[in-house]
Amino acid sequence: MMLHPGIMWLLIMFAMVVGIIAQVRVTSVFNRYSRIPTRRGRTGAEVADEILRTAGIDDVSIDRVDSYLGDHYDPTKKVLCLSPGVYDGASIAATGIAAHECGHAIQHQQAYAPLKARMAIVPVTMMASRMLPFIMIGGFMFGLFRAIPGLLDLGIAIYAVLTVFQLITLPVEFDASRRAKLIMTNRGIVTLDESSGAAAVLNAAALTYVAAFLSALFHLLYLVSLRDRR
Repeated sequence: MMLHPGIMWLLIMFAMVVGIIAQVRVTSVFNRYSRIPTRRGRTGAEVADEILRTAGIDDVSIDRVDSYLGDHYDPTKKVLCLSPGVYDGASIAATGIAAHECGHAIQHQQAYAPLKARMAIVPVTMMASRMLPFIMIGGFMFGLFRAIPGLLDLGIAIYAVLTVFQLITLPVEFDASRRAKLIMTNRGIVTLDESSGAAAVLNAAALTYVAAFLSALFHLLYLVSLRDRR
């Protein structure tokens, strides 16, 4: 049985709260461990270069991007993008994040299935994201789901795409963190006590992806509940 829309709104609010907590925790944990240097004293860029070379990856460039916590791996361009604090930093946090992004590059090299699936739906996800503001403004803010024919169904389709994308993102991100933790400890990039700090940074980041999935899922279920009540 489909839940009442009021219950779904509570779930949406819950996801929003989780998202806020996740963002605050990521910033807090990153700031904490960005002040603690590793014993090796290698920057995030140097760590990334070492990991990629060890993995036999020589076609991925490491770029410095001027974006706070905007670290990511671009599989279409084969570029490892590191924020200033990670690229230039020699901290536990910088090492953990650099290793995590290298985990994505290794996934790409090994044709990791969830990463391939996420790459395949990126175009339709981008289209859905561009259309999302119309749903948020027209449907949620002004309640036009019943007034405009097809708007509700369009909203359901958009959130279905976003939910699938966020669902696929979970194993991609969790696996990249798993690889990063193993690489850092097995190669002696961090000491045993430093590894717990790096893991704390990666675990905090993981919560943001869980929150994004819950938000997309609960919005989708809310719109479906509206359609079922017609």
